[in-house]
Amino acid sequence: MASIRELKGRIGSVSSSEKITGAMKMISSAKLHKAMQALQRVVPFRQQIQSTIDHLLAADSEYISPLAQVRPLQHVGIVLLGSDEGLCGAFNVTLFKHALDRIASFKEEGVTAITLYPVGKKVVTAAKKLRIEGVSVATTPYMNSKSSREEIEKMAGELTDAFLTGQTDRVEVVFMHFISTGRQRVTHRAMLPVVAESSAGHKECKPYIFEPDVATIFDTVLPLAVIASLQESVSENRASEQAARVLAMQSANDNAKKLHDELQLEYNKLRQQSITNELLDILGGKVDG
Repeated sequence: MASIRELKGRIGSVSSSEKITGAMKMISSAKLHKAMQALQRVVPFRQQIQSTIDHLLAADSEYISPLAQVRPLQHVGIVLLGSDEGLCGAFNVTLFKHALDRIASFKEEGVTAITLYPVGKKVVTAAKKLRIEGVSVATTPYMNSKSSREEIEKMAGELTDAFLTGQTDRVEVVFMHFISTGRQRVTHRAMLPVVAESSAGHKECKPYIFEPDVATIFDTVLPLAVIASLQESVSENRASEQAARVLAMQSANDNAKKLHDELQLEYNKLRQQSITNELLDILGGKVDG
C-alpha cells in the first residue's frame, strides 16, 4: 500500500494532467469550430462543380476530356491524408488500415503498381515502413495536414499531370469523412478520372449548346473539379482530426477526474487511519501513566 506522501504526489500529478487535458480539449474545440467553418465554405463549391460535370457528361457531346477517360488499371495512386500531431485516438491508425485495405483490393484486381502519397507526419512515418511488393511511397514535402490552398492546388496539379501523361490510371484519396463532432467515417474518393457521381436528373438533361466550345469548357471545369475534390477531402479530414482530438481529450479528462477521486479517497482513508492510530497511542500512553 502506498504511503500518504506517495499518494499526495500522485494526486498532484493527476491534477496537473487533468488541467492539461482540459486545456487541450478547449483548444481543439476552437480549432474544430474553425475547421468546420472552412469546410462549410468548400462543400458548396465542390458540389456545384460536380453538378456541372454531371450535366456535362450526361449531355449529347462526342468530346471526351482526357481527365474523364477511364483506362484499364495498371498503375494507381492513393493519397492518404493523416495528421501531423498525435493525441487524437485511433484517427491515423484507422486511416492507414483503410489505405492498406485499398492496396489489397487493387492488387486483387491485378494492379501491378501502386504509389502511396501520404500527407501528415504520422502517416508518412508509418508509410515509410511499408514493405509491400509493387507499392512505392512518394513524399510531397510541401504538403501537410495544415496545407494552404496554394499547396493543395500544387499537389492536385502534379497528380493531374501524372494522370495525363499515363504515369497513373487512377487516383484515389483516403480521408476521414466528417459527419458530426461525435461521428466520423473513414472513406475513399476517386479524384481521377473525373466521373459523374450520380445519374439523378440525367434523364431530364436536354442537348446542350456549348459556348465557346466543348473542349474549352471541359478543360476549364475538370481541373477545378480535381482541385475542389482534394480541397474538400483535406478540409473534412482536418475537421475530423480536431473532432477526434476533442473526444480523446474529453475521455482523458474524464479518466483523470475518476483517478483523482479514487486517489483522494484512498488518501483520506490513510490519513484518517493515521490520525486514529495517533489518538490510540495517546490514549494508551495516558492509561499506562
